[in-house]
Amino acid sequence: MQIFLDTANLGQIREAASWGILDGVTTNPTLVSRESEKFEDLIKEICSLITGPVSVESVSTLAEDIIKESRDLAKLAENVVIKIPICVDGLKAIKVLSQEGIHINTTLIFSPNQALLAAKAGAKYVSPFIGRLDDISHEGMDLVDQMKTIFNNYGLDTEIIVGSVRHPLHVVEAALIGADIATIPFAVLEKMVKHPLTDIGIEKFLKDWNKVKSR
Repeated sequence: MQIFLDTANLGQIREAASWGILDGVTTNPTLVSRESEKFEDLIKEICSLITGPVSVESVSTLAEDIIKESRDLAKLAENVVIKIPICVDGLKAIKVLSQEGIHINTTLIFSPNQALLAAKAGAKYVSPFIGRLDDISHEGMDLVDQMKTIFNNYGLDTEIIVGSVRHPLHVVEAALIGADIATIPFAVLEKMVKHPLTDIGIEKFLKDWNKVKSR
């Protein structure tokens, strides 16, 4: 499973990239709004830090405007992927843009029907937001499982990016289902490295090593 970082923070991206585990980055208007850099400069810098896909969201709502904005965003760097929320105008834009070779990440997916339509329109990626489903007492990971089955049934190449990841168990569950990608906040990524038994083991080994050195 590929690991994307769900952030627009350059420091977090540099740090995760240094671990050797980062395959891509996803941003959205909320994440970008938290940073002080000029938008276009920020996206270009992110794209220079990694070779993998960097999702950048279109904020237009009408198909012709989404298409125009997305074309401009795609020019920022070769590895830019355009995020488009699922809607009728979004589908119209996805059809046009995907035929032009622009990769699309259809976002705000909350049903298998939405995922299927986005895939058929030509989306490279679809992003189910599992944490938000959990928040309203739905089992978010069930959606990922359904999407994976549907895509496998019909040989659809669209990749599933599991988004709205809230904790490390979400990542494990996504991997067990066979999701292509999980996009993970930096705080959750840090937790994935940790385990109390690892910390105890390191502490014990260091204490024992000090005994060896003192002989």
